[in-house]
Amino acid sequence: MKKLLSLLLVMGLAAACFAATEDEDNKAADRVKAASTVLEEIQAAPDTGIPDEVMGSAECVAVVPSMLKAGFVFGARYGRGVASCRTAKGWSDPAFFAIEGGSFGLQIGGQAVDLIMLIMNNKGMESLLSSKFKLGADASVAAGPVGRHAAADTDWKMRAQILSYSRARGVFAGLELNGSVIKMDRESTREFYGKMQPFDTTLQAVTSPTAALPFLQGLAKWARIASK
Repeated sequence: MKKLLSLLLVMGLAAACFAATEDEDNKAADRVKAASTVLEEIQAAPDTGIPDEVMGSAECVAVVPSMLKAGFVFGARYGRGVASCRTAKGWSDPAFFAIEGGSFGLQIGGQAVDLIMLIMNNKGMESLLSSKFKLGADASVAAGPVGRHAAADTDWKMRAQILSYSRARGVFAGLELNGSVIKMDRESTREFYGKMQPFDTTLQAVTSPTAALPFLQGLAKWARIASK
């Protein structure tokens, strides 16, 4: 009986370890799915979301599902996300990155926000391809216009290389990110691709891994709608 119980215990521990390992192995792929969901939900909103003109002009799109924002006097932000850029053959493979930064001010409490960043021109894209840069210093960033159309608002075309949007508790609006640092997420890159590869290589490759299709197809869909 004791041997049987010991065997069952060992099997249970092995199963738990296997499940934990399996979950760990799927974190990067899960993040791609979550990014696809965030993009779909935001763009499907009837009268809010990213204006078609803005989405149609973006060179790259970066999504951070559930970026953590917390603070007690000093605010702090941290999140992991995925990005893709336009190429001559379509949207690039997803590149994994981390964003972190802080802000000073009297604030108490915390929340998780979904973050979308649109890289609007070649200079902004060059910053993204560098695999590490500081928003506001290496690339200008500003809260993007909200609403289905922004044709009358031409200011966004000249305001920044990167436009940012956030959603928290169902409210969607622009978000200021000056001072935040974006850098390559090496752990997630290895996990997703099975090897390390440069950030700029990923953002210029179009191999369309199966696990990336929901995100890439979502980008293609909304870019197509925006171009009409």
